[in-house]
Amino acid sequence: MDRIYIVRLDNGVRCESIGSDTLTLRTGDYCVIQKDFYLDYGQIIQDRGEFVPSTPEKDRELATIQRKATVHDQSVAHENEARSKSALRTAEKYVEQLALPMNLLNAHYSFDNRAVIVQFTADGRVDFRELVKELSRALASRIELRQIGVRDETAICGGIGICGQELCCSRFLRDFSSINVKMAKEQDLSLTPSTISGACGRLKCCLKYEHDGYVEMEKSMPRRGEICECPKGRGRVCDRNLLTQKVTLQMEETGVLATFERSELKSVAPERRGNPNAGGNANPGPKDGGGNRGQSRNNRRNNNNNNNNNNSGNSNNPGGNSGKAEN
Repeated sequence: MDRIYIVRLDNGVRCESIGSDTLTLRTGDYCVIQKDFYLDYGQIIQDRGEFVPSTPEKDRELATIQRKATVHDQSVAHENEARSKSALRTAEKYVEQLALPMNLLNAHYSFDNRAVIVQFTADGRVDFRELVKELSRALASRIELRQIGVRDETAICGGIGICGQELCCSRFLRDFSSINVKMAKEQDLSLTPSTISGACGRLKCCLKYEHDGYVEMEKSMPRRGEICECPKGRGRVCDRNLLTQKVTLQMEETGVLATFERSELKSVAPERRGNPNAGGNANPGPKDGGGNRGQSRNNRRNNNNNNNNNNSGNSNNPGGNSGKAEN
């Protein structure tokens, strides 16, 4: 019966490998694996259990464990490790000569010396075809240049996080999930870069671990700025702790800050602004408003017509007063 193992090479690369139960492999053992067209050497870091076939394409991507490493295999691996350091210095020399914008991380000789894998980081795409030609001529082997991201670089280099534990990416993480600032906001974390950024300079992977739990706890909590009733009166939410389910209010009457359990609070709907006595006249509908405006226009027109008629009547008898005076 075959089992599947996680094997780590000396350059930090992890690969899934299939091994037979007859090899009696355990975590920590070194082994020789068949990967692509060459043999390689690594250490078993995890036993994933019984191998379950999936699709032929995915199964072909898996390496095969040939045997448990012998003393001779270990000596060959040590020699290759020394040669890898020399190959890295050679590659750095050619990178400097060609003025390529890339940062070399490590070089790795396959167990049978049929390939040299060089990993590097760069801000963008790099045309390294000339570098491959020079390295193939100098090292007399097949050259593979692999560009990796800053997260993969940190996983290879390793380190200690602010929690005091080994970095998650170098200890157990295999796939890097998408992480955004919204996750930090929903967990009420400070958005300063030093707080939410990891050793790689990107957002911490651990922001994803408890995100769903924080979203669920946030549903029952009042938001900042919301008005709530409490045993001491009414106050405005100025701070809250999702884990302890406690809320800090600034009391309206005294301005004093007080902390209460979520169960002691009751949210108050915001009061509507405006004249409560105005009723429907304060905000007339489009029909009523239009009718009132039309009626006011008609009144103004009638008043103007009456004034014009009075003026015209006076103009038709301009001498009426003078005639009375003569009589």
